[in-house]
Amino acid sequence: MREYGVGFRTVKAALESVWPEPRKKPRPRGTRLDAYKPLIDQMLRADLDAPRKQRHTVKRIFDRLLDEHGAEAVTYPMVRAYVADRRPQIAVEAGRGVVHAFIPQSHRPGAEAEVDFGDVKVRLAGEQVTCFVFAMRLSYSGKAVHRVFASCGQEAFLEGHVHALSVLGGVPTGKVRYDNLRSAVSRVLSSRSRVENERWTAFRSHFGIDAAYCLPGIEGAHEKGGVEGQIGWFRRNHMVPVPEVASLAELNAMIEQWDEEDERRRIGSRPRPVSEYFAVERPLLQPLPDEPFETGRLFSLRWTASARSVSVPTAIRCRCG
Repeated sequence: MREYGVGFRTVKAALESVWPEPRKKPRPRGTRLDAYKPLIDQMLRADLDAPRKQRHTVKRIFDRLLDEHGAEAVTYPMVRAYVADRRPQIAVEAGRGVVHAFIPQSHRPGAEAEVDFGDVKVRLAGEQVTCFVFAMRLSYSGKAVHRVFASCGQEAFLEGHVHALSVLGGVPTGKVRYDNLRSAVSRVLSSRSRVENERWTAFRSHFGIDAAYCLPGIEGAHEKGGVEGQIGWFRRNHMVPVPEVASLAELNAMIEQWDEEDERRRIGSRPRPVSEYFAVERPLLQPLPDEPFETGRLFSLRWTASARSVSVPTAIRCRCG
């Protein structure tokens, strides 16, 4: 007690267990709405059998509480917040709602990865501009590769893949998860069916990438939460303060060094750093193809008769700077 300046109860608790006792949750504070919650629940249960267009709105519930029960001390925001939480619960209790549950994911080594773009601010040659960070993250080890581009067009999308796969030393054997980016998806047919961009189809066939696309909108945001969280972590830890560089090549050289240093960090409660998990995962990746893939955009030009020249197909290559 004298050495550490603590009380007798603290010493006694430390001797009994090395783990601190869990904190007791305080009792929820009462509100002016508590007396009317059973009435609101009754209205919401009645809505289960009522016609869809003749169910209680929040305003109608609030008006009934005022007119029929004299709940003048209750405010509209209090009723709105309670109804928003209670309505789906009552539907689930009656066996008519949808139960939303989340199960922690587990990933096999070398099998899965996630890809996404994120925007960052950079002072490029003295001027602040918006650039885009391409990120590929292996789901098992958490090893991530980043590259900054001036745009998030298809050329950057493909070049980012080439760089990331060359750094990782292989291609995941299972699913690689994507948003419905225009660089890869031309049209969304249903929740999982997609019409892919022809050039993207050729690229992923060349590398043997098995693409999986998330659900459109907010419903699919959690399906690749690893890479989305990774981009946020990378931006907060390496892009603050805003980096000042003379060119994107200089910034990408810095990013390659940061990616190597990040292998020493531990993710969450994992007992070992990223590098040790990646050492297990890297030999399980499928090898890269021997032939390179041209990531630049190809344009076919035809010389017309008005130009007084023969028709000659010409290819112009446009790469992402």
